Amino acid sequence: MANTKQARKRARQAEDRRKLNASQRSMVRTYIKRVIKAIQSGDQAQANTEFKAAQPVIDRIADKDAMSKKKAARIKSRLNKRIKALAA
Repeated sequence: MANTKQARKRARQAEDRRKLNASQRSMVRTYIKRVIKAIQSGDQAQANTEFKAAQPVIDRIADKDAMSKKKAARIKSRLNKRIKALAA
């Protein structure tokens, strides 16, 4: 346990940040699942709509460092690739 006032504050802030980051990552996963569900249903228009909704959310979380920018880019690229494969 933290002994100094400063250390107690830092522990409190770290815990608050952890909860916020967990919530934001969960939200991103929900958006990703919506895109995947649309892809699996075979509806390219719906998948495109869901992807366009998910894209800014993924970027925003990456900008806040709750997820690495490279991971965000990888996720978007893979989803987009799967959506384009529906047209073929």
